[in-house]
Amino acid sequence: MTQPEAVQQQYHYPNKMGRIVLLAMEEIMGRNGVNAVLNLAKMRHLINNYPPNNFDRQFRFEDIGAIMQSLDDMYGPRGGRGLALRAGRACFKYGLREFGPVLGIADLAFRLLPLNMKLKVGAEVFADTFNKYTDQRVRLSDDEDQIYWHNERCPICWGRQTEIPCCHLAVGILQESLYWVSGGKNFTAQEVACIARGDEACTIVIDKKPLD
Repeated sequence: MTQPEAVQQQYHYPNKMGRIVLLAMEEIMGRNGVNAVLNLAKMRHLINNYPPNNFDRQFRFEDIGAIMQSLDDMYGPRGGRGLALRAGRACFKYGLREFGPVLGIADLAFRLLPLNMKLKVGAEVFADTFNKYTDQRVRLSDDEDQIYWHNERCPICWGRQTEIPCCHLAVGILQESLYWVSGGKNFTAQEVACIARGDEACTIVIDKKPLD
């Protein structure tokens, strides 16, 4: 791929997921807070005009990266991290309403699985959902104690350069998904590698043993 082709290459979330991100941020920050972030990110066309609720892949990765960068610019790295984590948890709740029927893990058979199997099956289903409906690319691996979620093409840090991992929205989404899959248990999820700081993938490490 030549450099001009690489520059022109664009990846997308479906409009539905872009809408979910903005609605989740609005729940945490209020409409005025979201508008201020969109204004700073030079995305005024989205102010009071969220993407339609459909599966068309039109919400650009660079727009998601710009929104997350503006969150840090406006509130500082620590404040931005906290808001992004909370927004990520809200994203999962909104996403469950939209994607729940296609996930197929809400039935009784799944609920009766042992916890370790729930985590494994849940992670596989969520990864498959991103790989199927978006241009994000997720690869999973695990060992006896941990699950490794590798975002090999990541919209959260797209176009960003940071010194430390910055995909806090993704961590929040995974934290809430683990809480839901396990029936109300909290797990440690930590990003240990990030494309924005030069790593090959954004890797989030999830402990299989719950905190409580």
